[in-house]
Amino acid sequence: MSKFLKTTVAASLASAFFSSAVLAEPLGLGRQATDEEVAAWNIDIRPDGQGLPVGRGNVADGEEIFAENCAICHGDFGEGVDRWPVLSGGQGSLTDARPVKTIGSYWPYLSTVYDYIHRAMPFGNARSLSDDEIYAIVAYLLYVNDMVDDDFELSNENFTSIKMPNEPNFFMDDRDTTEVPAFSHDVCMENCKPEVEITKRAAIVDVTPEETAAKAAAQDAKAEESAPAAADGQTTTEAAAEPAATEQATDAPDPELIAKGEKVFKKCKACHQIGEGASNRTGPILTGVVGRPAASVEGFKYSKGMKEMAGEGLIWDEANLDQFLTKPKAFVKKTKMGFAGLKKEGDRAAIIAYLKSVAP
Repeated sequence: MSKFLKTTVAASLASAFFSSAVLAEPLGLGRQATDEEVAAWNIDIRPDGQGLPVGRGNVADGEEIFAENCAICHGDFGEGVDRWPVLSGGQGSLTDARPVKTIGSYWPYLSTVYDYIHRAMPFGNARSLSDDEIYAIVAYLLYVNDMVDDDFELSNENFTSIKMPNEPNFFMDDRDTTEVPAFSHDVCMENCKPEVEITKRAAIVDVTPEETAAKAAAQDAKAEESAPAAADGQTTTEAAAEPAATEQATDAPDPELIAKGEKVFKKCKACHQIGEGASNRTGPILTGVVGRPAASVEGFKYSKGMKEMAGEGLIWDEANLDQFLTKPKAFVKKTKMGFAGLKKEGDRAAIIAYLKSVAP
């Protein structure tokens, strides 16, 4: 008997024996799980609050716990480090080509935030946080997503009162009544199109055939050539400079931009104060910072790197503030500021407008 045949026969006999044993009576393997073992796995937190442990935690404590356990991956304010997930911001971006899906912009239930941290975080040290610590971290995440104030305390008592902004946009799976009927009819295999034509190009991912991309590039070039020439013999650069100069001359505070900047500034309030009665905290007072020399707030202990740049004549004008807010550690080496930066140009412009609006 060949080796293959022997193996096949043995497998058939084993299968027959196993089938008959299962049909006849249980194999007697394992045992019933105890109540304690079931409870150890039954830890899910549901949207209605079922499963929530008794406990509480506030924003201030959450900031410290988050900085110690979470910021290395998610950034001090949930802005994300490198390719680690972003946890804050993204509001209003879900209809964009590249939506930012964060706790504040996308997640439907707060229970998911608590449940995930409870089960899986911190990375590499899961289940190491106490219930109160998790409540505090969740409270802080609500704060950096502009959903609560800095004196907020979260507990099992008020947990279900927090409604996430995107919850109304979620609905029960209805594919059995929508998609299934739509795709269950007989497939038509007659009068098919004689040829396939590419009508759209893929965004970001470079998968569109080269000839389509080349055609689009040629159309763009043709559009540029046919653009109307600048009036009165001016060069394009000169013509473009005039509106810019006019804009600068009529530049006035934009109330909407300032209001947006005040909202973005909530990410800074953990370390900085501004306005009447402000005092130095982890970071210096920011009242009147626009146009102020660097490292000039009395009574604040600046980093060595900041002092060196101040000695070189650094002034916090709008351009320097924009660069610093983009990536602080790249602009000022060894700065004490742990914030990773504001990636969106609009957020930086808004916060600078807000800082300018608060008079010293």
